Amino acid sequence: MKKSLFYTLMTILVIIACAPFAHAAPEAATVDYTKAIIIACSLLVAGLAVALGSIGTALGMGNGLNGATNAVGRNPEAQGKILLTMMVGLAMIESLAIYALVIALIVLFANPFLGYIG
Repeated sequence: MKKSLFYTLMTILVIIACAPFAHAAPEAATVDYTKAIIIACSLLVAGLAVALGSIGTALGMGNGLNGATNAVGRNPEAQGKILLTMMVGLAMIESLAIYALVIALIVLFANPFLGYIG
């Protein structure tokens, strides 16, 4: 646990340290560190949103498929109804992953926090 926390913190520090260099123009003499920190945090939040959204939906899909296969194994005559219900449930679960992706894209490309800086 301590090792993964250390790697996570080091990754955050590297992202924050490298963000000014990624957005610095060659003719600019000063770097706006506030904007660089917001961009670095936006990258981190976008990655976490997609990662946690994918993990949650993967666990939900696995649990749903497990229940459906157990139900078909116990009652093979109800396979059609179980399959239909499972497909609708999987589509609903998959929409959560799409919502996480949309939030990540909004944070990356239409960042609302950059408007406050100027």
